Formats: sequence, structure tokens, C-alpha cells
Amino acid sequence: MTVLGILLLLALQARGPQAPPPPPCSPTDAHFVCGQQAPEDLIVVPGGEWVVTSSFGGTGGIRLVNTKDLMTTQAYPSETVKDKLDAKTYDSCPGALDEKQKATFRTHGLALRAGKNSVHTLYAVHHGTRESIEVFELNAPKGKTPSLTWIGCAVPPDPVGLNSIVPLPDGGFAATNFLARNADAGQRGKLNAGEKNGEIWEWHTGKGWKIIPGSEASGANGLELSKDGKTLYVAAWGSQSFFRLSLGQTPPKRDDIPLGFRVDNIRWSSDGSLWATGQGMQTTNIVKINPNTLKVQEIRTEKNTPEFGSGTVAVEVGKEIWVGSFAGDRLARFPATPAK
Repeated sequence: MTVLGILLLLALQARGPQAPPPPPCSPTDAHFVCGQQAPEDLIVVPGGEWVVTSSFGGTGGIRLVNTKDLMTTQAYPSETVKDKLDAKTYDSCPGALDEKQKATFRTHGLALRAGKNSVHTLYAVHHGTRESIEVFELNAPKGKTPSLTWIGCAVPPDPVGLNSIVPLPDGGFAATNFLARNADAGQRGKLNAGEKNGEIWEWHTGKGWKIIPGSEASGANGLELSKDGKTLYVAAWGSQSFFRLSLGQTPPKRDDIPLGFRVDNIRWSSDGSLWATGQGMQTTNIVKINPNTLKVQEIRTEKNTPEFGSGTVAVEVGKEIWVGSFAGDRLARFPATPAK
């Protein structure tokens, strides 16, 4: 079984019995953004005009949602996207994906390194013939649809099964090993039981990949980084927990807290806290975590419905939070204030 198949199986096990197909998504419904294919992860482009969505199902790809009119554009693959390998930075990249792989470009975790003016770096976890981080230049001039240029990749050592990614200050990045590729039923069972099975890896130009000390976890999933680059914040899906880990400190300092649901992705909030989103028993669970005190505040617990369920990530878009999922054809939209 491929890593994508394994991840989908595990997620479905957490969700419960498979539901029938959702009803058609209406673009006029104020609760959703249509035109998606399992939007497992979301990134807000600086300026707030656009949200980048991954595609964990269907034919895959990278999509762009206009936050004003809610219209979705497929950004990759596209005939307008050029391949321009930065061989100096991505020195071990074997080259661009072939046309067959581009046509089935299933994406998982996303991350953005903000750049100067309108030009940023977009990272996407890709599951296919090669397991990889694919890197793009994203040009997002104000008032225009952003464009992508493929510039490189990084292929992890076998059998690492990637999930999420976060850029590091020196130009490298860190990524989670959620579950080994081609894992057997025993390994999947240990993950579901909360046993440690993976870790976080970091990648740097000229140095390649290495494990970050102290990062072992059960289903290492979502990642975020402190502004000073000294602390990682990590979702542990298998153990239904969250941990804070110091970087560059020997021995590393680590603090774990239980969350009580299978936490998936984490994202910074405008108030300096962290959104943590994942799956409960037939629910989408969203909490906020104070990165200093690790105090947890419940924001929303939404029951799965035929239209939307099994949320994976929450990001702020104006006065709303947009929530992605590992399945379905839409994003959900909720008020950013806690549900009463």
C-alpha cells in the first residue's frame, strides 16, 4: 500500500464508518468554499487576498482561493507553470516531475516562506512515484492571481513518509515523518495505539537530511516554528497530543500536553497563539494553544456531516476561520470566535 493509501486508511479509521458522497457544493452557501479535492492543508498568502490549498485526493494539485469572491483556480499543474531548477540550493534534486506525475500531483502539507515584495517560496509535501518536498516560487502581486514556478525538490531517505513541513531561518526546512512508506498492519496498529513511530527531519543545502534530536513521536504531523527559530511546535496525531521542542539546545527541552483528539495541523493565530485542528469521534476539533504556557482553549467541536467532516487545519481569513479536510470537495467556514 502506498503512503497515501495508508494515510487515508488511518484517517478513515479515526473518522469511523465511511459516509456516502456529500451533496453537491453550492458556491452561494456561506458555510463553504467549493472546488476542492480533499484540501488537507491551507496557507494564507501574505496580504490576505489568497489562500493556497493542497489536494490530498482526486487528481491532486495546488489550488488558489480568492478570499473576496471565493473562486478557486488550479495553480499546479498548469501549462503556465515553468520548471526552473535552482540547482545551487536544491543540490540533490533529481529534476522536475515528469508529465504523468504532474497530472496526479497529490499534495499533503504546505508551508510558505515569506519573501520580499510579492515573491515567496511555497513548499508542498508530495506523494507519488517519489516521496518529496516540491518547492515553488510563488509570485502574488496585489490584485492579480498568483503564479507558480517550480524551482526544486528534496527527496527524503527511504522509508520516511512525509506529512508536514515548516521553513527554517537559514534556508532549510523541517518535515515530519508520520508513518514509514509501505508500513505493515502492525506498524499502523502501533500508530493508532499512540506508540512512537517517527520523528522530525531537517534538510539543508549541501548537508541533506538528518533527524532532529528529541523529536520522536507517534504520528508526527503538523509543524510550526517560533519567530526566533528556536522552538518547534508539533502535533502528534497517534498519541492525540502536542509538544514543544527546543532547537539547538543540548539536551533538547521538550514539553508534551494531551489534547484528547487526533491533532492534525497547527497554524499561527493573529493573537500569537496556535490553532490546532484534528479529528475526534465523528467530530472536527479546533483549539487554541498558548505557546508560552501551553494552556489550551477550546474553540469549536463540530459534528461530522454529509457536507463536511474530519477537519485537518484552520487558518484565519478576515473574521472567519477556514477549515480543511482530508476528504471532500470543499472548505468549511466558521466565525473566528469560540462556539457557545
